[in-house]
Amino acid sequence: SLCKHLPPLRLMRVSGAGWDVSYRHSHICALKNSSVIMSCTYTYPTGYKIMKVFWTKNPVMGEEPPDLSKDPEYSQRLQYLGDKQQNCSIRLSHVTQKDEHKYCFRFITDQPDGKWTGYPGVTLTVTDLQVEAPERVTEGHNVSLTCKSSCTLTDRATFIWYRNSQPLTERRDGNNQLLLQSVRREDAGRYSCALHGHSYTSRDVQLNVRYPPRSVSVSISPSGQIKEGDSVTLSCSSDSNPPALNFSWFKENQSSAVGSGQSFSALQSGRFYCEAHNQHGSQRSDAVTVTVKDAPRSVSVSITGSAEILEGDSVTLSCSSDSNPPALNFSWFKENQSSAVGSGQSFSALQSGRFYCEAHNQHGSQRSDAVTVTGEAFINTLLYLHINHQFVNYDDLHLSVHPGADRNVIVIAATINMDLRDQTLLLSQVKLLLTHSCIFTSIISLLIMMIFIFQFILVLIGM
Repeated sequence: SLCKHLPPLRLMRVSGAGWDVSYRHSHICALKNSSVIMSCTYTYPTGYKIMKVFWTKNPVMGEEPPDLSKDPEYSQRLQYLGDKQQNCSIRLSHVTQKDEHKYCFRFITDQPDGKWTGYPGVTLTVTDLQVEAPERVTEGHNVSLTCKSSCTLTDRATFIWYRNSQPLTERRDGNNQLLLQSVRREDAGRYSCALHGHSYTSRDVQLNVRYPPRSVSVSISPSGQIKEGDSVTLSCSSDSNPPALNFSWFKENQSSAVGSGQSFSALQSGRFYCEAHNQHGSQRSDAVTVTVKDAPRSVSVSITGSAEILEGDSVTLSCSSDSNPPALNFSWFKENQSSAVGSGQSFSALQSGRFYCEAHNQHGSQRSDAVTVTGEAFINTLLYLHINHQFVNYDDLHLSVHPGADRNVIVIAATINMDLRDQTLLLSQVKLLLTHSCIFTSIISLLIMMIFIFQFILVLIGM
């Protein structure tokens, strides 16, 4: 039942023929470990002299009751506050449930018939305090805690509330209930109650406040930078009650989850975050950055403008790659040549061939596929028209390509002793070779002109 202040009971009188004992309370409800005052007064007929006064417990009719002041369990705790005139009050300190008995006052006079015990006496009940609270409450709800006793306390009670052994000074009143409105997670803890002026405090009761995940964060181990092929472990933590058991992992700018569980192994670069869930809600963390250090990949060559080059021009080749950190060193090669023909992210090709690049960083390198450049950037074809003029024995026409293949040097060896058919054959083959070698049209025209002039000179000599 709820503890509340009750007005004093009327005096309980036990009297007869001038003999009288009056008790202020016939029942007293006292708090454990407190002190109890049992107030009483007594009277006796004129002509008698008081020889002894004392209190006893559970008296039995027809037996001489014992004096509590002589009982070792009471002698140090019992104090007589009265006198030998009319006040018979006592104080009993540090009461416990063992002290729950019926107590009576007895006095003895100097006359043989002058003995009196005040029946039925005072019944003492000792109670402790208990906090009654719900097992759990959800954040934002209202909750009421009650400080309960097993009997109605006789003395006026002022209740004090404690959380985690610290007094809630703003909550000290005669009401034995503590109301927490719109409870917060900070309200969770161990609650107890006491009475002002008393040392006894109730046992703690835990108030369990349930709330969704908050303060969700991601930790990285060993660090946010890893090498290609390795992984970094991300761990998700949160403050929630009950603890979050479900975790989802996301990569920024992706709508679907990339993993689950409290830990996640990241194998690629990006910004990752987690979401923690319990039955009361969820919350996501801030994103953390994972950087994968890798060797160049996807190395490719791009050509600026046309892949065909003309006299005096060049073709610019550019090398690109995907790597972290970015590749800063580039080497250029021509197919079938072991040594590099250039360096840097860009390269100017001055001759025809198939070219490729290699991109390098501290984690490795990779080469691109080769691209084809056609034509020559300068006149690298040296044309020899070797005329072996002998007036005796003119060999047949011979056309050959000089073995200096890199510059496509064409050597035409001709022994001139030919008729018109042979001359026509010479001109057609020279023209064909020069055209296939990308020699400019001006050179072809000049060669043809020289042949006709030489033929004219021969005709004049023959004349």
